Amino acid sequence: MPAITSGTVLVTGANGFIGVWTVKAFLDAGFTVRAQLRSESKTAYLKKLFSSFGDKLEFAIVSDLTKDGSLDEAVTGVDAVAHTASPTNLTADDPDEQIKPAVEGTLNCLRAAAKTPSVKRFLYLSSCATVIDPSAKGPRVYDESCWNEGDVVEVETKGRGASQLSKYRASKILAERSAWKFYEEAKTKGSISWDLTVVNPPWVFGPSIQELGETYESMNASNQYFYNAIVKSKYYAALDHAWIDVRDLAHALVLAIKTPTAGGERLIVAAGAFRWQDFILTASRLSDKTHPLEGPYDPDAEHTARQNVTKAKNILGITYRSMEETTRDTLKDWEVHGWL
Repeated sequence: MPAITSGTVLVTGANGFIGVWTVKAFLDAGFTVRAQLRSESKTAYLKKLFSSFGDKLEFAIVSDLTKDGSLDEAVTGVDAVAHTASPTNLTADDPDEQIKPAVEGTLNCLRAAAKTPSVKRFLYLSSCATVIDPSAKGPRVYDESCWNEGDVVEVETKGRGASQLSKYRASKILAERSAWKFYEEAKTKGSISWDLTVVNPPWVFGPSIQELGETYESMNASNQYFYNAIVKSKYYAALDHAWIDVRDLAHALVLAIKTPTAGGERLIVAAGAFRWQDFILTASRLSDKTHPLEGPYDPDAEHTARQNVTKAKNILGITYRSMEETTRDTLKDWEVHGWL
């Protein structure tokens, strides 16, 4: 497909942590954004936040993304779709409470795009939860060919007894697989006019610009974990994963739509590997209001789960903020809210 450097982009889940930054990134890049929200009441905050962009910001009110045909009008006339909306339910009893909304919401958005000849690129925001195998032993480097099979197996075998994280990760895996299946079948039939690009980020941290409440618990889940580790020293010490700044992720999503060679690709984007202790040490150097690191820690210990981001670098040309910059800007954000 040719480069998509202007026009209108539909952003689903536009009022979430990642969604609002994605809206901003597309507006900054000169696009018109049609922001999908679940209710009219959600528009006021975004109208005020992005008032300087005038009529470059539009809204599509769709209360149920899983309802067949609910996105047809929202997609009409757009040049690209950035599907960032995804349910996060860590209290599900039946796995289908988590899996069905993720899969059906994705497929419904794809079906709407398939009916719309103006669409040239469909961007699906997935996760490294679909890539990293949490049951793997020993150090591993993951790339775009890797799939997390373990959590789907756990959910299939244990059902309601599967862990909440397994239910969540299975929903991400099955939703992404459904997107690829839909795309490959539609492409074979010649029934779509667009390319699919999937972006897989790891843990996403950084300052918030979405509407928040009075307490830090109103933040998205990943930033709440970030806050608990840095400010309250409550964290899982053995966690070994990767991270990305939300602003870099939003920029990556813009690049994934603008870059012709990103079509048909699965792309891992990550700034680097981390343990919570790395961020705690970084924060303690920047502020005396955070909790200092306690206990032994070897900063040179080998990370067991690392991501190979060469493909995204070669295709998108993306660079990443440092851990210090992300931590500093997040601490400033918490100070503004009175949480530090």
